[in-house]
Amino acid sequence: MDSDSENKKGERIQKFLASRGIGSRREVERWICDGKLSINGKKVLPGQRILGNEHIKLDGITIHNARVSHHTASPKVLLYHKPTGEICSRHDESNRPSVFASLPKLSQERWVMVGRLDLNSSGLLLFTTDGSLAARLMHPRHAIIREYIVRVYGHVNDETTRILLAGVLLDDGPARFDSLKPIGGEGTNRWYRVSLKEGRNKEVRRLWESQGLQVSRLIRSAYGPITLDRQLRPGHYRFADRAQIKALYHVAADKNKMEQS
Repeated sequence: MDSDSENKKGERIQKFLASRGIGSRREVERWICDGKLSINGKKVLPGQRILGNEHIKLDGITIHNARVSHHTASPKVLLYHKPTGEICSRHDESNRPSVFASLPKLSQERWVMVGRLDLNSSGLLLFTTDGSLAARLMHPRHAIIREYIVRVYGHVNDETTRILLAGVLLDDGPARFDSLKPIGGEGTNRWYRVSLKEGRNKEVRRLWESQGLQVSRLIRSAYGPITLDRQLRPGHYRFADRAQIKALYHVAADKNKMEQS
């Protein structure tokens, strides 16, 4: 059988990924045009078909690898309490400590980070060996809530709260908090619990700064159904239990697909 006949047997990558909850077909087409998708180390071509046993990466992160998943155990999920001063990258030219240095070593798999926290932020970071799950948990399509505890310097009044909940225009588009509640503090240094459904770069800090306020502490306290365990000390990790892993797969499931089934 020639390669043309074999390619016709496959499924268009847009349909393949969309059916698994990894972006819509239109989003996948944009990723292809932007050169963000690769199959077995090569950039994806428009209209390319796949058989389902390929190694697919989005922005360098594995989102599908049938060969690996067939031979390995169930996907692992790790809860890590990131301290301030650690970077969310594997390598750094300035030789700053990386969150990956604190994780347990894997023989055949690779830890994929779910979202990021900047150098001066701390709190919950999730890692998984399932790249597809990581991609879905981060994708705006699934609108998964991230919760933060924030110490803010400045005067926050009712109008400030209203604006931040209604939405402001940042450099990379509109943004808003889904919830904002004061939880303590004195004077001009007060603590707030906020949540939002996306994870753009330093979005929480930039929202407060848009109102002339400064964030002096930022702690991620929850990501979707997973909350930061108070017993988990900074710089330490623990494996998620079965119930937590099941909850993550549930919130990352394709809602349209679930409704049709």
